[in-house]
Amino acid sequence: MKRSLQLIFCLVVVLTMVTVCSAKDVMKIGVLQAFTGPIESLTPPMAKAADYAIQEVMDSNAFLDGTAIESVRADSTCIDAAAATAAAERLVTVEKVAAIMGPSCSGTSAAVATKVSATNGIPTISSSATSAALSEVEDNGYFYRTAPSDARQGQVLAKITIEKGIKEVAITYTNNDYGKGLSESFGTAFKQAGGKILMISSHEDGKADYSAEVASLAASGAEYLVIFGFIDQGGKGIIQASLDSGAFDQFIFTDGMIGPALTEHFGSALNGSYGTMPGGESEATQKWKTIATAADIPIDGPFRGSSYDATAIIIFAAQAGKSIERASIQAHIMAVANAPGEKIYAGDLKKGLELLAQGKDIDYVGAENIEFNEIGEVLGTYQEMEIIKGEFVSVAFH
Repeated sequence: MKRSLQLIFCLVVVLTMVTVCSAKDVMKIGVLQAFTGPIESLTPPMAKAADYAIQEVMDSNAFLDGTAIESVRADSTCIDAAAATAAAERLVTVEKVAAIMGPSCSGTSAAVATKVSATNGIPTISSSATSAALSEVEDNGYFYRTAPSDARQGQVLAKITIEKGIKEVAITYTNNDYGKGLSESFGTAFKQAGGKILMISSHEDGKADYSAEVASLAASGAEYLVIFGFIDQGGKGIIQASLDSGAFDQFIFTDGMIGPALTEHFGSALNGSYGTMPGGESEATQKWKTIATAADIPIDGPFRGSSYDATAIIIFAAQAGKSIERASIQAHIMAVANAPGEKIYAGDLKKGLELLAQGKDIDYVGAENIEFNEIGEVLGTYQEMEIIKGEFVSVAFH
């Protein structure tokens, strides 16, 4: 009986050791995205781009002596900071992720960065949170973003609008950090360039009817309506009420409103409307478009390339530090993302991993021309998107 117990004990010890070793051979990356809520039509391609980066690395067999990488998805919603924080906490405490790609939206990113990333030491890279307020968030150096700040997007959109000869607009914005930030940056730049804002008001997401909001905006006498909102809720509702009442038929957008879900619903009724989203025309973006098209990742909306980039940077940081420990990943993010080093583009992940394994430096350019400033943000470029024959078309770069 004693011998049997000893054998059982030994077997348990062996199995425990195997389990521990196996756990060390897998790096988990949290993909914390707004799979439900006001941008739910935008996030599936973003998550797909992140998974593609992981698959590219797994196919290379060049990551940390064969260590596997697993993506773990969680829903950050977009407007519920408590839900996003709880989802992030689960990724950290239950799933034991090494890093997080996300969250999607600015308000939830601020909550996660301060309450989860900073307090638990979790490297967190958002590919789509753009509020200028995030530049001031207390993150202890653990929050980065591969999407540029709205401080610049508002300025770019204002310049485009003035150049089109549009001197008077009304503005409606979703009542959160994203909407407020864009409204402020656009409004300031537009007025400095000689434009006039006839009315500005906020709207709440999730309402069934926006006719009252549209009626107030229309009373301003504006012909053009700027919408800083979300494609699947408030922004869409504002457009519907505008078209139904005949109040507006010319709209100006930013990235939260740009995607096929909008044109599939409204079609040619939005012809002539335009907006901006991150992205530019360069060697990096051309390479990414070729790769994304071949991988069946749609390129007709924002934040796909930046999601690939965020995920790749996490992986490269682990390779550079020869560790999947969170602190090591955080310590190497800036080094792999910035010069000096050999430039690595989308599709070159195997090459980058091999160089790092040899102790050499890389400069990750990626899909969106990544270069972090001192607080882990990118400057970025923007595409001007216009609705032509019922579809968003890229017409210029800024």
